[in-house]
Amino acid sequence: MHTAYNGILLFLRLNKQHVQLNTLNAISPVDGRYFEATQVLSPYFSEYGLIRYRVQVEIEYLISLSATITELEDFPIHQLSELRKLYKQFSEADAKEIKEIEKITNHDVKAVEYFIKKRFEIFKLDEFKEFIHFGLTSQDINNTAIPLSIKDFLTRDFFPLLQDLLRDINARSKEWADVPMLAHTHGQPASPTRLGKEIAIFSTRVDKQLNLLKAIPFSAKFGGATGNFNAHHVAYPEIDWHKFADEFCHHLGLSRSFPTTQIEHYDNLAALFDNLKRINTILIDFSRDVWQYIAMNYFKQKIKEGEIGSSAMPHKVNPIDFENAEGNFGFANAIFEHLSAKLPISRLQRDLTDSTVLRNIGVPLAHTYIAIKSLQKGLSKLELNKAAIDADLENNWAVVAEAIQTVLRKENYPNPYEALKALTRKNEKITKESIHSFIDGLNVNEKLKTSLKEITPFNYTGI
Repeated sequence: MHTAYNGILLFLRLNKQHVQLNTLNAISPVDGRYFEATQVLSPYFSEYGLIRYRVQVEIEYLISLSATITELEDFPIHQLSELRKLYKQFSEADAKEIKEIEKITNHDVKAVEYFIKKRFEIFKLDEFKEFIHFGLTSQDINNTAIPLSIKDFLTRDFFPLLQDLLRDINARSKEWADVPMLAHTHGQPASPTRLGKEIAIFSTRVDKQLNLLKAIPFSAKFGGATGNFNAHHVAYPEIDWHKFADEFCHHLGLSRSFPTTQIEHYDNLAALFDNLKRINTILIDFSRDVWQYIAMNYFKQKIKEGEIGSSAMPHKVNPIDFENAEGNFGFANAIFEHLSAKLPISRLQRDLTDSTVLRNIGVPLAHTYIAIKSLQKGLSKLELNKAAIDADLENNWAVVAEAIQTVLRKENYPNPYEALKALTRKNEKITKESIHSFIDGLNVNEKLKTSLKEITPFNYTGI
């Protein structure tokens, strides 16, 4: 085994110049095993995506600047659409060109600035190129580009996916609205409920958290080297730069944080991650409950031709979609937890610990995306096994004891709770017959006895 391992290692070392990243050799399953599901995140959170959003912020800043300072009043308006093509038609070749420039500058944002300046030369806009990145620090770009990418992903892809899942859950809830089911508290049989209502609990919980999530602003930092517009103000003291920055961020669909240090304080971003974590936690709860219902045989799973549940046990159809969802939600939450705890902390006016952490934002979002897809797949395979649900109800007539003793309390019957307790805690099975025998022995009128006998585990489900 050791020799084989060394052979593989040697092969990779000798041939590393030929190794191309693909779904088989990617280290992270996000870019490997699950890439078909997660590739939708690539335009937002890959290195390419980050560079493209940086270009977008730089271009939009210059366009806003051109309407503000006199030196840019001759900026050709007809060129704006061409400028915007730099990010709207941004290609992988463009990103590679910027990475080549970065090898020289050893600074990723400066490389973007130089890339745009080269394009200005092509567009015959040389006289305006020094206003690219004018007065800014790299974090004005990063702390605007990153929340913009998050906003775009959530609104364009994540929210619609989550709404689709909620629709799936609600559809099952309506389908099973009138299915009586034995409830379990502390793992023990409890007052019956309705399956549809139990499913609806989860969509309601997620929907409330989703509304809270949508209320959190996508915050950007835009204010120069230490957040005070020092360079802008010394060059153009007559301009209200705070007003300019507020309007610029609003133009991008962002809310500007003020006051700040060199970087965004990330409080709203931390709130967003905490909210996503709560949504994931609710869906973990849902995954586990459905898993348990499958284990109880309340649900069967549709069998796909050729699919194998166990390599050893041919009969098995495992609830793998719900297990996959639980695992991915849990992994995502661990990273969300770190992001929300770390990002709001920075030494004095700036340290670099946020930079590497921010590059991992796409990871928990990807695992959340995978998990939601797994839940959708799992839900589509569920088939109600009403016979098993009904059998559980029939085998647990003891649960109507609560109903009987409550009605007897209403009638002022002496010690009804204690009487039912004595009946149901005998070391023998409680059946319909034993319940009815107990009712027959009560010192109450026949009309009340008839009414009590009408209570069954199948109709004692509340409202």
